[in-house]
Amino acid sequence: MDTAEQVRRVAALRDEMQRRDLAVFVVPRVDEHQLSHVPAGCERLAWISGFTGSSGVALIGRERAALFVDGRYTLQARAQTSAQTWEYHHLVTAPPETWLGRTLAKGDRVGYDPRLHTPDGLRAMATAAERAGATISPVETNLVDAIWVDRPPLPRAAVELYPEALAGESRMAKRQRMAEALRHSKIDALVISAPDNLAWLLNIRGRDLAVTPLALGFAILGADATVALYMHAEKLGPAVRAAFAAEGAGTITVADPLAFGTALAGLADRRVRVDQTTGSEWIVQKLRAAKATVDLGADPCTLAKACKNPVELAGIRAAHLRDGVAMVRLLQWIEETAPGHETEWTVALRAAALRAEGEHYRGPSFHTIAAVGHSAAHCHYSLREDQARSLEDGAILLVDSGGQYLDGTTDVTRTVILGAPTPEMRRRYTQVLKGHLSLGAARFPADTTGSQLDVLARQHLWSDGVDYDHGTGHGVGCFLSVHEGPHGIAKRPNAIGLRPGMVVSNEPGYYKAGAFGIRIENLIVVKAVEPQPEGAECTTLEFETLTLAPYDRRLIETALLTSTERAAVDGYHARVCAMLSPHLDAGGAAFLAAATAPLES
Repeated sequence: MDTAEQVRRVAALRDEMQRRDLAVFVVPRVDEHQLSHVPAGCERLAWISGFTGSSGVALIGRERAALFVDGRYTLQARAQTSAQTWEYHHLVTAPPETWLGRTLAKGDRVGYDPRLHTPDGLRAMATAAERAGATISPVETNLVDAIWVDRPPLPRAAVELYPEALAGESRMAKRQRMAEALRHSKIDALVISAPDNLAWLLNIRGRDLAVTPLALGFAILGADATVALYMHAEKLGPAVRAAFAAEGAGTITVADPLAFGTALAGLADRRVRVDQTTGSEWIVQKLRAAKATVDLGADPCTLAKACKNPVELAGIRAAHLRDGVAMVRLLQWIEETAPGHETEWTVALRAAALRAEGEHYRGPSFHTIAAVGHSAAHCHYSLREDQARSLEDGAILLVDSGGQYLDGTTDVTRTVILGAPTPEMRRRYTQVLKGHLSLGAARFPADTTGSQLDVLARQHLWSDGVDYDHGTGHGVGCFLSVHEGPHGIAKRPNAIGLRPGMVVSNEPGYYKAGAFGIRIENLIVVKAVEPQPEGAECTTLEFETLTLAPYDRRLIETALLTSTERAAVDGYHARVCAMLSPHLDAGGAAFLAAATAPLES
């Protein structure tokens, strides 16, 4: 979007603000489920600003407009938007409430769509407004929607059943287990606002989003294990309806989404759990208006979903085996064809094509990042065909990609050199690798949080006075979202302890603006140490690495590795070679043998 169009859209929004006597309007990058991947019709932030990242918020005032993004998108935001229209701020270190406190005047009103904000998310802005003598006010119609004349319709793709043979647990067992959790907490009903929790609970998947197999909708789970599902009827075919009917009359009912508000109003005098991370202010307002007791807390489905059962883990390991074969073939293709006529775009196409040859492949798990040279310094580089750079001799290529398979979700990043690396590239790559190895080899007491482990991945970069401005790890679903809570690994505090069965990424990095970027990512799963350490006084956990793909030996400065770290790389490479070679042709097996040869001392 060019500057003139950005100016026109912001001006049109300000006209709507003036009609409603608003000093500021808030445009977050989420939908009514707080998803990071959203339908085209919910890309309000991209439409008003041109910024296409998966996290951010815009505050449009009468004369000033501010765009807030986190460290992954600081460069991308400036590249995609016009400084003539937007001020730029870091979402964490200079958050929206700080800007509001400096901008608002007494009597001002800040407008927001209550469907797109959680109560917790609104609290800091409400406090800042109150201190300035201003107020925040919900609007009935989203102001962006009011001026977005060609807004795409919301999706209504067909829902499909997820086989119990892959889920490892029936929907009846899940409903009863979650209902027992509600009864234990003396809660009468649970509002399920996260579509991935809905998919997990009912063993269904959908196609409403491009890269995440979700069916958008809401549900209310009763303490008696009944479920009222609010989803467009045309999305539920005969097979799904028959499966629901087989649960028993009245056990799983289906109603139009427009009836969801009425259903919330019908929970008068009940104690209702609303998930504090995905439940919107709109839901809370409806319940409180009905005199229900709102219990803001965690949807119990979130933690249950995060702890994968043995059947799910078996499928996830199988998916990673097939994904590893595709990754080796991609790395082989890159080495044999680059530099030359290939581009970042053709690398992304090749990655998708190779994965598509694997069994159970359903599509990418996110939009592939293939970034060469200074493009890789954008840690979440937004790839476009018309702006894709050629693969250049001597440049670093970072490829972050993943697949949605029926039996698992993958996410892997490998950084390779196209030609000969510089000493700086090798040093930074090796420091990132050392952190990656340190985290992957960690042993820790049960319920240790990811934020307590985060320093392991950063320590070697910190020793040189450098760091990376993103989290080290995010949870990953099983044929669900590639970004899944409640656990994670990051500097930011997280109160959720790591538990067996949780899948999480291990992805430290380094980014030098205008030069190159490095990231190494494996998916790892939490498991109990077997056998437990002799004399252990608490349950000790560790990680198992799921991802199977070689590191780039040409970028490793072996002199910086300890003997233990060299053994870890060689051991991992030996495992990768042994597991993947039988599934490769002769050329691929030979490439892999060379790529996984022992490191030289």
